[in-house]
Amino acid sequence: MEKHITARDHPPRYLQIAIDFARKIAEQQYEVGDRVFARSAVASQYNVSSETARRAMCVLEDMKIVSAEKGSGVHILSIENAVAFLHQYQSIRSLTDLKSELMDDLNELQNIKNKISTNLDQLVEKTDRFKDVSPFIPYEYLVPDDSPLNEKTLAETNFWHHTMATIVAIQRQGELILSPGPYALIKAKDILFFIGERSSYDRVHKFVSTNQ
Repeated sequence: MEKHITARDHPPRYLQIAIDFARKIAEQQYEVGDRVFARSAVASQYNVSSETARRAMCVLEDMKIVSAEKGSGVHILSIENAVAFLHQYQSIRSLTDLKSELMDDLNELQNIKNKISTNLDQLVEKTDRFKDVSPFIPYEYLVPDDSPLNEKTLAETNFWHHTMATIVAIQRQGELILSPGPYALIKAKDILFFIGERSSYDRVHKFVSTNQ
């Protein structure tokens, strides 16, 4: 029964011997019909146990590369099968290497994701702490198209009374209006820059969106 070669990062010793022996046959260091050393000589040549040598020869026998009979040594059966055996092993090795490389890439990607997540959490934490101690970092809010404050002045909206936030600038179509006065209009798609407590943002959102 023919065996299929299973590739590993470090092939077992008996498989290394089988591959080396098949390579010599493929390179025609031996001819079909040649009788070479017995299993005990294989064990001596590769400095392994007789059981390891036997397993190596069994692989080659199963692939119909050699025949090994007790007392008569090892006979070369097919150079073509030796070449096919080496190609099969190399193909599996290539797939294994590719799989290993992909797994390394996935692990690296996961490490990058974990690092990004950690840094993002730290950034949010530091930003929140900074806003807590520095109320002068302005918030931003985009005025929606359906805001009830559209086309009304800051004085008409009584903005600070409803939100406890102070508008320090209005950005409109790329132009920044600094320190807008009480008669400055609020228009759709304006970006309001305001300062205040952290809770001010929720009040601004509710007021600008619903005028409540």
